[in-house]
Amino acid sequence: MERQGREIAMLAGTAVLVKGGHSDSRICTDILVERDGQACRHSAVRSPTRNTHGTGCTYSAAIAAGLAKGLALQEAVAGAHSFLQRAIRAADELEIGSGHGPVHHFVGIWDQNV
Repeated sequence: MERQGREIAMLAGTAVLVKGGHSDSRICTDILVERDGQACRHSAVRSPTRNTHGTGCTYSAAIAAGLAKGLALQEAVAGAHSFLQRAIRAADELEIGSGHGPVHHFVGIWDQNV
């Protein structure tokens, strides 16, 4: 993943985030490769849920929000990764539809018991 991220970063001349959520590993690792080739890993234990619909969109939106707030790229990715992991862990609380449901976008601010 890191080698592929570096190659894409060099070809495109920009930072690249390689997501590891589709791996078979018990630990999910995402790798941010900066333009200069430096890599930063963000890892979490895989959550036992089928409700992972929208993880990529949620991740990218959270990164964009962090950047809009003036965070550096590494800080924005770290914050987005943390938020996404909480949203995935809380996803089973939603009980929406069938199949692969969404992550819990309002984790931490929406109390379903109200």
